[in-house]
Amino acid sequence: MNGIEPWHQVNWDWRAAGNFIGGGSGTGLVILAAIASLPGSQGVLYWPLGLLGAVLVGIGLFCVWLEIGRPWRALHVFFHPQSSWMTREAFVSAILLPVTLIAAVTASPYLPLPGVAGGTMWLAAILAALYLFCQARILHASKGIPAWRHPALMPVIVVTGLAEGCGFLLLGTALFAGSASWTLALLIGLVLARWLSWRRYLAELTETGAPTKALAVLNGATPMINNVGHFAAAVVAVLALIWIDAGPWLGALAGLLAIAGGWWMKFVVIARAAFNQGFALPLTPVRGQGEAGPGDKPGWRN
Repeated sequence: MNGIEPWHQVNWDWRAAGNFIGGGSGTGLVILAAIASLPGSQGVLYWPLGLLGAVLVGIGLFCVWLEIGRPWRALHVFFHPQSSWMTREAFVSAILLPVTLIAAVTASPYLPLPGVAGGTMWLAAILAALYLFCQARILHASKGIPAWRHPALMPVIVVTGLAEGCGFLLLGTALFAGSASWTLALLIGLVLARWLSWRRYLAELTETGAPTKALAVLNGATPMINNVGHFAAAVVAVLALIWIDAGPWLGALAGLLAIAGGWWMKFVVIARAAFNQGFALPLTPVRGQGEAGPGDKPGWRN
């Protein structure tokens, strides 16, 4: 039924997905880079990873700027912090980016200020966690899109951001040296948590009801998400733990697989499964005398 069944929204496309992809990976990396910089973790250098995390968040924000019909009105996003999670995300980003850059610069060999670096990198990690939470709440607050508003999607967004950040951390381990064993174990735990949260999201979305086209898109993408981003990533990470000599580079491959799975997952949810709820009739009306018939919700499951 054209005009009645749910139809795909056209306001958020690959550019909106790019914000969640860059923002999730970047904030996950900023959080985990701070943990990896602890002396006892035998981790990699903070400054290149912190810088990369800020760049990823910036790329995500640039995608949003591209999406705005009138880009120079982007400052309007700061007008409604009391009601908009997108506004709160913008406020957090305005602090997160400079703090992360300060932490990266002062932790680098070019302008070493250890006292400043130590405090700012942890402040950046806290702000990154807030930013990631804001992104999860943005989707939950989008009440017109059933695939976004379901509360089970929020842990998926948070966990995949951390998994993608761990993937970039493993790339940094391979490039800049450091201990990969704890990072590999963390990646295995994160992809397992993401797989479980994704399964729960699909199961609860199906149970509570959703547009059949949205469910078809999500279920159709799930095999690739699982095979690449979960199963293959976990298997390669286990091999990296066993094969010590090739561990860092196998770990980097596991990280890339985890990143690819997370990015594809978010692209599918945001750019392809974004069907609105359409129209529904609680009762079928009748003309004249008689009883109303049963209601109908075209294009929905449940």
